[in-house]
Amino acid sequence: MFEEKNSIQSFELEVGGKNLIIKIGEFANQANGSCTVQCGGTVVLATAVLGKVREGMDYFPLLVEYEEKFYAAGKIKGSRFIKREGRATDSAITSARLIDRSIRPLFDERIKNDVQIISTILSFDQVNDPDVLSIVATSAALSISDIPWNGPIAGVRVGMIDNEFIINPSYEDRKKSEIDIVVATRGNRVTMLEGEAKEAKEAKVIKAIQFSQKYVSEINQCIQTIQEKIGKPKNIEILKEDESKKVEKEELQQKVQLFLDKELENALFVQTIGTKEGRKEAIALLRKKLEEELDAQEIGKEKKSKALEMIKKMIEIEISKRILEKEERVDGRKLTDIRLLETKVSLLPYTHGSGLFRRGQTEVLSVVTLGAPGEEQFFDTMEEKGTRNFMHHYNFPPFSVGEVGPLRGPGRRDIGHGALAEKALIPVIPTKEEFPYTIRVVSEVLSSNGSSSMGSVCGSSLALMDAGIPIKKAVAGIAMGLASEEENGEIKKYKIITDLQDLEDGKGGMDFKVAGTKDGITAIQMDTKTMGLTQEIIEKTFQQSLEARYKILEVMNNSINVSRSDLSPLAPRVVSFKINPDKIKDVIGSGGKIINEIIKETGVTIDIEDDGTIFVSSVSKESMDKAIKWIKDLTREAEVGEIFQGRVTKILAFGAFVEILPKKEGLVHISELDNRRVEKVEDVVKVGDVIKVEVINIDDQGRINLSRRKTLNK
Repeated sequence: MFEEKNSIQSFELEVGGKNLIIKIGEFANQANGSCTVQCGGTVVLATAVLGKVREGMDYFPLLVEYEEKFYAAGKIKGSRFIKREGRATDSAITSARLIDRSIRPLFDERIKNDVQIISTILSFDQVNDPDVLSIVATSAALSISDIPWNGPIAGVRVGMIDNEFIINPSYEDRKKSEIDIVVATRGNRVTMLEGEAKEAKEAKVIKAIQFSQKYVSEINQCIQTIQEKIGKPKNIEILKEDESKKVEKEELQQKVQLFLDKELENALFVQTIGTKEGRKEAIALLRKKLEEELDAQEIGKEKKSKALEMIKKMIEIEISKRILEKEERVDGRKLTDIRLLETKVSLLPYTHGSGLFRRGQTEVLSVVTLGAPGEEQFFDTMEEKGTRNFMHHYNFPPFSVGEVGPLRGPGRRDIGHGALAEKALIPVIPTKEEFPYTIRVVSEVLSSNGSSSMGSVCGSSLALMDAGIPIKKAVAGIAMGLASEEENGEIKKYKIITDLQDLEDGKGGMDFKVAGTKDGITAIQMDTKTMGLTQEIIEKTFQQSLEARYKILEVMNNSINVSRSDLSPLAPRVVSFKINPDKIKDVIGSGGKIINEIIKETGVTIDIEDDGTIFVSSVSKESMDKAIKWIKDLTREAEVGEIFQGRVTKILAFGAFVEILPKKEGLVHISELDNRRVEKVEDVVKVGDVIKVEVINIDDQGRINLSRRKTLNK
């Protein structure tokens, strides 16, 4: 028996001159919600699935995956031994985080069921980026599903070329664009921002966000139409609580609130608590007092445990209220104050460059390593295959937050934070032509309490200057926070706070990171715990962050304000020069014999590009000079009139062959050996002799004729 095939419904709209096609019912119909979104030749499948309840969860268990498929781009994975897709690439992880941060704030916190979103790239045309299409597809899949969610949202990318904004620019346009920002919006409220810029002024970035609103509004309206037409009724049952449990929860919340009303002021605000540890101790003491009070009231063990679980979130809410009502922060700072800043360079004696950045208890040590051009990173992804000569890596060990945990390599957060800092730094990194090195920066988070990613931007900027890398300007970053009250989805009251830390990132908050130079923004990243930020909040945040960035740059400049004039003596030196591409084979030799001989004899590293560019790397100047001369001699052409010291390689009756350049010989005819008549060649020279000769002729076949006679009086 065959089941009737689900009908396919297609919806189409134009976004920035390109058709966006949303199809429902074509694939993956066992998911709670699924759809495909197509733009040009790029097709994305998004699925949303509701799992079982996770008992004992105190957070919403959302998992977002972004699946790159090589077949989508008509490629086979480049590895000789592994041809199937494996672990998600860094770019796929950052795209998954892009989707996650866009949709997460719109889920009801009462949901304790697993929810999994998978965005699978089915077709990729190398023009239209699937990441923004995945945001749209995810929104549509969730909207038509029975999973409760306060969407829809829409996402677009904004570029700018010649002061003209572009919606969803192609990859080629993005290379030329001054701004490249992804904006996710619900109605007129922004739920997520992510992007980079070439030192763009705040006003330009604000205009870019405003420019996106017309297009996201059209996409949102389309998804709303789809939801109204074919969406499933939302499964509100998973939001319902057992009435007795609900009453119990409200009673416990009331008890905790009464306790905090009585004790919080003395615990956190009567005297300034400047450290994270101090605040932890104060909260631990509050928990202990609450436990004692509940014991005195003869509250049972299970109820008491639930009350103690509530206290941290309720403290965060009270701290936000304090900021809103009195503009008071738990560490005594004003809303625009930055914690104590400290910067140092040249801390590590055997590295090529190092920088330490401290902001309060956030401490990041960044270390630079320089390598030869051949040490570039090769990458092979669905989107492209190539190399990159600058990379930033971020490590967040458990001790940085005073915890114990396994070391299992970088997680999603580490990869995302590392990528953000890398975006912030790229605009000031010299080109390969200007500085022909491979550059790796590693940021080690030694202590964390608020925006270690922006700390790694600052530390890396210091380390790059310390290493003598000619970066254009210093780069700094700051994380901005928010205290707000929402009513019926609208923000009624808010305060923006500079330099976000521990207890200030609760409900109604945001983590808005802005990095840049003194002249403009290089990277932004925003996620929020509200239903989205208003344009007013965004504009004020940019202005307040600019003031903070200037202060941080001023402190950084006190440690180092310009790149050192020379590299560390421990760093390799790289010299580049060009040869005739036809001569590359002369440098390499049969089976690599010649180039391997040069490397063995001199200890240098040699990299050759197809256009004839040669890179020679060595810590030793003597070795480098020797290798460069060797290569230039191999590839140079002798000219008439040039004089060489050559070695006799062969003697014949009519003359002697002399090697004047590596693997390049000329003939000294017997008549050109001496001023007198020579009867036998051996009377003047023998094999192995080094003699002075002059080039007197090069014939049409490239054969070189030499004269010893002409050099005797020179």
